[in-house]
Amino acid sequence: MKTLVDHLAQYGAYHRDPRNIVTHFIGIPMIVLAVGILLSRPTLASFGSWSLTPVWLLIAASAVFYLRLDLRLGLVMALVLAFTGAAGQWFAAQATPIWLGWGVGLFLVGWVIQFIGHYYEGKKPAFVDDLTGLIVGPLFLLAEAAFMLGLRREVQAPVEARIGPLQSRTAAV
Repeated sequence: MKTLVDHLAQYGAYHRDPRNIVTHFIGIPMIVLAVGILLSRPTLASFGSWSLTPVWLLIAASAVFYLRLDLRLGLVMALVLAFTGAAGQWFAAQATPIWLGWGVGLFLVGWVIQFIGHYYEGKKPAFVDDLTGLIVGPLFLLAEAAFMLGLRREVQAPVEARIGPLQSRTAAV
């Protein structure tokens, strides 16, 4: 199994331009929320006021993946995903045009923003070469936020040793 550093370095190699990372801080949360919304409507089972929907199965599987890579980042990701599931359930309880409009709208706009970032980067998205990029993307953002706050230097150092630091703004312009 690949390590946290392996995944972050592989994904990060496609994301060295700060403008691309900024677009990802906008686009990826939109896409994650959209998936949460869209997968919250089909009910697999009901337990009182709570319904088991596909989003909770995806959240559980994703949380296991993240927790196996890193306990601290995995716990934060599990909390973020739980919030996404709860938000998705709220949207799923609305009228179909609201549920579908927000789900599809966020999904499409999020991907447009992602592709704008990759235009600046001059590279294709990581998931084109490896579908695990789709699950690593949100974790990459969390790790980047931690690095910006001066946290998890023990992770940042080996990642940057493999792929180099982010490009400076002046080099990217």
